[in-house]
Amino acid sequence: MEMQYLQDAKNMTIRQLDGDNANAFLEDIVTSGDEHTPMSCGLFRMEKGNPLVYTYEYPEAKVILDGQMTISDGKTTVSAEAGDVLFFPINSTITFSSEDYGLGFTCGLRSLNGT
Repeated sequence: MEMQYLQDAKNMTIRQLDGDNANAFLEDIVTSGDEHTPMSCGLFRMEKGNPLVYTYEYPEAKVILDGQMTISDGKTTVSAEAGDVLFFPINSTITFSSEDYGLGFTCGLRSLNGT
């Protein structure tokens, strides 16, 4: 597999997550293609409105690129801004919201579009 380069990826169209009333958007950009230990990375956007509550079936990290997201695991709540890094272990239930919008780079041990 060769290196992949995607110029200006943070401005790409990001699809809204299905089945939720949350203002949450996710678009996978790259994947390892490894069927035994898949890793997929992409962009996650949260907009003002209904929060997203998500239980992770895989470990994932997010780096906030722009804006702000309020993120809670039920015990700790943070206001994450550009440059902040978060890690979510398997079986963690996380609530995402935003007072305006937030954009993050996300990378998890899951198959492409395997939310």
